Amino acid sequence: MGDPPSPPPPPPVTLAQAAGSRKKYIHKPKVIRAVRNVFRSLPIITPVVKIPGARLTVDMGKHGGGAHVTGTLFGCRKGHVTLAVQANPSTVPMLVVELTMQTQALHMELSQGMLRIALECDKREKEKRVNLLDEPRWTMYANGVNNGSGLRREATEEDLHVMELLKGMSMGAGVLPPRTEAETGDGEMSFMRWQFDRVVGSKDFETLYMLSPDGVGNNELDLSIFFIRS
Repeated sequence: MGDPPSPPPPPPVTLAQAAGSRKKYIHKPKVIRAVRNVFRSLPIITPVVKIPGARLTVDMGKHGGGAHVTGTLFGCRKGHVTLAVQANPSTVPMLVVELTMQTQALHMELSQGMLRIALECDKREKEKRVNLLDEPRWTMYANGVNNGSGLRREATEEDLHVMELLKGMSMGAGVLPPRTEAETGDGEMSFMRWQFDRVVGSKDFETLYMLSPDGVGNNELDLSIFFIRS
């Protein structure tokens, strides 16, 4: 018997570069350093969170004015979760963070109806600072509980393959077929994609608020992702 036929080649990547996308976002008033205490005390029970020792109230239920971006959480059933953020579904990701959180654990958290993911990193010396989303390493909190870490990296061939398959989808969830039989060892590749309102609070604080299909934050699932440098 001859060798088995080779698997079909993956579809060509047609994603476009989102040139200058990071310069278009609207900035909100500066958020003070004590904001990190809020996320470590999650889960949040009410939509309004008062920061201990601060004169600022963060209203989780009222936001807007930021740019809309596409966020995708995906991973094999027995593997880890990857977060990819795009300017829109047709562009190359501007941010990819590989999380140590297991995909099954993510599904369990999402089943509760509300999930706050906080990615926190330490400030560097002034001359060594980079843009917030260019920070390479993060500590991750899920609903206030330390859930490992996150590593920023460039998009891999697998990441781009997933983004290409989801190019025509702005919101949704499901399972992607493996490209080859060798990729079935960690289980099916699941994905969850939403549109987010990206709000820049300061150079050290950004938030992604999930939007429902009608463009407002009234959704059965409440998901927010915070990037904090403290």
